[in-house]
Amino acid sequence: MEKIKVGIAGYGTIGQRLADGVALQKDMELVGVADLVPTLAVRALAEKGMPYRLFLGDGADKEAFQRLGISVSGSFEEMIQASDIILDASPAGIGIKNKNLYEKNGVKAIFQGGEKNSVADVFFHGYANYEKGVGMDYLKLTSCNTTGLIRAVDCLDRAYGINKTAITIIRRVADPGDYHRGLTNALQIDKAPSHQALDLMTIMPHIQATGILVHTPVTHGHIISVIVSGKQKITKEMALKSFRLHPRIRVVSIAEGFLGNASLFKYARDLGNPRGDMYEIALWEDSIVESGDDIMFAIHIPQESVTIPETIDGIRASCRMQITSKEGTEKTNEYLHINHEQQA
Repeated sequence: MEKIKVGIAGYGTIGQRLADGVALQKDMELVGVADLVPTLAVRALAEKGMPYRLFLGDGADKEAFQRLGISVSGSFEEMIQASDIILDASPAGIGIKNKNLYEKNGVKAIFQGGEKNSVADVFFHGYANYEKGVGMDYLKLTSCNTTGLIRAVDCLDRAYGINKTAITIIRRVADPGDYHRGLTNALQIDKAPSHQALDLMTIMPHIQATGILVHTPVTHGHIISVIVSGKQKITKEMALKSFRLHPRIRVVSIAEGFLGNASLFKYARDLGNPRGDMYEIALWEDSIVESGDDIMFAIHIPQESVTIPETIDGIRASCRMQITSKEGTEKTNEYLHINHEQQA
C-alpha cells in the first residue's frame, strides 16, 4: 500500500509535534514542514541536521534563512502539491486563508482548534465521531481541553451512557516560552458556558454540557473538574474499569506522587519523552467521587501534545486509511507507542 503523503503548515508548538508524530507512522510519509521566519524552532531543526524538509510560505525572507545557513527545499505551494493532505498548524485565522491554496491544488487538510468550525466539513474527534470524517476533504480538530475532555466523557458514554456533564477548567495561561500574555499574579474567569462545553455538544449532541473556565498563571497543562450524570448510576469502580481500558487515559494517583501538573510534566521528562510531552490525559483516581447519582473526577490536559493522536486519526479518516474509529485509533496508538499497561 502506498504511503499517504503529509505536509505540515506551521512549525510552532503544534507543528513540531505533528511532524514528529507523522514521522512515526509507518504508513505515512512526511513531505516536509512550512514556515515563514527562522524561528527558534526552525533554527533548532537546522541544528539537528534538518531531519525534515523545510518549505517557505509566500512573503518569507529567504535571505534570513540563507544567512543562518538553513537549507530550504521549496515553496509552500510546492509542498502542498507534493502532499495528499496538509495538517494546518498555522496561527488562528491563517488556516482559512491557506484553504484557498488547498482547494486550488485539490489537497485535503486538517485544521487545528483555533480556526472557526466553518473552515471544515466536520468538527472531528478520533473516538467520538471518527466515522463522520471518513472521506471528508476538510476536518477541524477540537481544542486541547475539548480533546481530552471528550476522551473521558466518551469513554463513560460508550460504557454506560451519559445524559449531561458540567465542567470547571483551570486553564494554563500560555505555553512554555510564551511572553505575550505578560507576567501575572492573578486568576481570570471567563463568562459561562465555556466553549469547550459547547464544542463537546457539537461533537456529542446527545449530551447536555455546561462549563466554567478560569485562567491561571502557569504553563504546564490544564486541569478539568468533570461532573457526569449517567443514564444509570456510575460507581467509582465502574468508572475506573472503563478509564483503565482507554489507551489515551493514564490513571494516576496523589499517593504515587502525582500532586499536580508539574509532577506529570516531570514524569514525562523522566520517561524520556521528547520535550516532556505526553499524549495521554492523566486522570486522578483519588479525584473520583460519587455524588448521589452523579460522578465527579479530575483530568490533566498536556496542552502541547494532547491533540496529536486525534490529528493523526483525522488523516486516517479523511484519506480512508481505516474506516472505523477502532481501526484508526488503534493504528495511531501503535505507531505513537501509546501502549502503557494499567492494572484493572
